Parts: sequence; structure tokens; C-alpha cells
Amino acid sequence: MARGSCEGVGMSASTGTAKGGGGALLPRGEQEITDQSLNRVVSNAKRVAQGDLTNLELLRSPADIQRRRTVLNQAYQECERITGIFAKTFYLGTKFMPPEARKAIWAIYVWCRRTDDIVDGPRAMVRGKKSLQKDLEDWSSRLEDVWAGKPRDSLDLALVDVREIYPTLPIEPFKDMIDGMVMDVPGIGKNRYETFEELELYCYRVAGTVGLMVLPVLGTAPGVSEEDAKFPALSLGIALQLTNILRDVGEDAVRGRIYLPLEDMKKFGVDPENIMNGILDENYKEFMRYQIARARFYYQQAARGIPMLAPQARLPVQASLDMYGKILDVIENNNYDNFRNRAYISKVEKLLTLPFSYLRSLNPGKIDLNIDESEFKLTRFDKIDMVRETFPKDLEEY
Repeated sequence: MARGSCEGVGMSASTGTAKGGGGALLPRGEQEITDQSLNRVVSNAKRVAQGDLTNLELLRSPADIQRRRTVLNQAYQECERITGIFAKTFYLGTKFMPPEARKAIWAIYVWCRRTDDIVDGPRAMVRGKKSLQKDLEDWSSRLEDVWAGKPRDSLDLALVDVREIYPTLPIEPFKDMIDGMVMDVPGIGKNRYETFEELELYCYRVAGTVGLMVLPVLGTAPGVSEEDAKFPALSLGIALQLTNILRDVGEDAVRGRIYLPLEDMKKFGVDPENIMNGILDENYKEFMRYQIARARFYYQQAARGIPMLAPQARLPVQASLDMYGKILDVIENNNYDNFRNRAYISKVEKLLTLPFSYLRSLNPGKIDLNIDESEFKLTRFDKIDMVRETFPKDLEEY
């Protein structure tokens, strides 16, 4: 599915979590692992802590502190294991981070993965829309408990600890991601988007949010605030999610979903029924070229944020941008047939990309703090000429 969460965002890809939740951040992950497996893993994590986890936050005797430390270490190990199982490339990207940061990213990834599982797992298939809506409301309440330092299981405890280590970690993007999950609930959310503005909101909620989640963990360069780096972080999440959507047009059509804007289809003479039937004609190819150009715009805006990051965070973000951006190249090389050919980057290609990403991360360019929010908005085009005028020169061939 085209949902995303934190896989890929801020690391080499995401979400769940790039697409398919827990993995955009993010695709479902390199392997097709069933959600029943996730449920078993989470059940194991719940058994890590015996007794009332909340009491671990309240009691401060030496024994309590030691017990909390033991449970917390086991919780982080579970977060690492879950990330390694469901998002191998994403997990590899975290290895380039300092130990404390990578543990925090694992905990955030697991939260995103579990959030997505509420509406995308096998249990969701047999639950009605009211039940799913109630589940998401309960999950939102549970998030509030985490921010109040009241974990309900050991995985929650890991996120509580992240919140303590990174006090600027905002709760709002976590809540917004839950709202994004609501948008995918059958009978409540949407399976069509009329305008790109609507789709952009969805992309923000299910993937752009991850950029805001991980920004306090990644850190910023001296003289750069998290507020300064916010819009590039959002742009990267949206770019990754748009890439997921373009990659999975055929898969989503099988599920009765079309994420691409209906107004754009009309502009290019593409009938939604043709997409549902996998018809590849010249109108569709032109339509895809247009969508790919739009996604690249967001990648270029995201690249402006690389020099704003702390030096140790630049490589994983640059690698994410480089590797995921190559998926768009593959779609083009497949003659825009994303009905029958799933675009992906092989492990060898990813490894070959890393040295170039490393060199780019060493020389990311100058920091530009004179950024206006309007520069990161690209919601509607009435004419193709506007695309040519708005995009940088290397995209003018479109």
C-alpha cells in the first residue's frame, strides 16, 4: 500500500515506516513479512517487563533504578530487532549514527510501525470502521500516556526514554501520523484524492511527520535551529511518500486505491478506470513524467536541508535522498510501467551509491536560512509551462 511511515525518512530507505507503514516511515520493508510476525514480536516485547511499568517511573530506590535500566536495555534490543526484521535497509542506515541516536530512531520506527499496523494488519481486515476508529483513538490516548511518562509496555518505555533524552521531541507529528492512519480507514478516509493539495496533506501526515519526529534526534548544525530545518525535513518525507505512491500504482489499484490526484488525471486525459485496469498509453506516460518531476522538486527542496543537519546526521539523510530518488529513475527506465514492473534498487546499487552519498555529505553546500515556507509549496499546476518555470534547470527537459 502507499502508506508511509518512518522507514527511509532520515536514513537510507522509508514508512513506514516509507510506504506501508512502519515501513513510510515507510515501504513494508525489504522482505514481505506478515503482520502476524509483528504481533508476535510485539507480544515478546510486552513480556520483557514484568509488573507495572508505570511504577518504574515513580519509584527511585537503587533496585527500582536498576530494574528500569534492565527493562529499558531489553526494550531497545527489541526495537533494534523489530527494525532489523522489517526494514533492513533502514536499519543499515541507522548504523551510521551515534549509539544514542540510533536507539532513539529504532524506538520511533517501532512506534510508527505499530501505528500503521492498526489499520493495515490482518486484524484490521475483520474489524469495522467504528472499531478501527476506536483503536486509533485508544492509540492516541496511549501516546499521551507516553508523553506523561506512563508506558504500558516495554516498547512504550523506550519511547518514554527517548522523550526524556530529547526534550524538544514534539508530540504533534505523532498525533498527525495517527490522523493520517484515519485517512486510510475504509468508510472514513479516502481512496481517491481530488487535488494534489489533498494528497500533500496525506503525504505529510503519514511520512512528512517522520522528518519532524527524527529532527531532534539527528540534531542541527551550529547556528541552525530545528525550526530552520523544519521545511526541508518535511519535504524529504513528502518526496519519499510520493515516490512510494508512484512505485506502487499497480499494487494500490489492485486494492481499489488511486492516490494520484484526479485533477491531474483529467488534465492529461487519464481515465481512473484505465489505471484500475493497468492500461499503459501515451497519456499515462506523460502523466507519470509530470508526477515524477513533482517528486523531484521535493527532493531538491529536501537537499537544501542537508547542510543544516549536524555533521554526523548528514550521511544517512543524504543516502536516503540518493537511494530513494533512484526509484524514480527506475520507473522511467521501465517506460513508466508501474502496473507490472515494481521499481526497486538492488542491494548492489545501494552499496555503490553510498560512496557518492558520503562525498556529498562531506560537502553539502552552504547553509541558507533565508527560506520562505512558500518555496516549499508546490500544490497546483494549471500549465505544464509552470512546471518548467518552477523547477531547477536540470528538470527543464520535462
